[in-house]
Amino acid sequence: MDKTLFESLKQGLKEAIAIRRGELAPGKITKISSPDAKSVRAKIGLSQSEFAQLIGVKVATLRNWEQHRRQPTGPAAALLTIVEKEPEAALRALHS
Repeated sequence: MDKTLFESLKQGLKEAIAIRRGELAPGKITKISSPDAKSVRAKIGLSQSEFAQLIGVKVATLRNWEQHRRQPTGPAAALLTIVEKEPEAALRALHS
């Protein structure tokens, strides 16, 4: 490994440890939130079972999202965002 690359990695790890200990403030904090599943579902006017089937999840999973016991992540969060922002296009794509 290149010595400068190794030193850069080593410095980054030291900074990460210092941030974790509260000794150094992080340079940037990014918070990604997923849309509220219940409001997205209500916006398009489907029942829980209809919406769960449409987006390919179990009804129990959807209920957990709607009751804030769990948060959708990854592709599920992305799909909810698409349905929230462009419901007509999402419904056309998902129904075909």
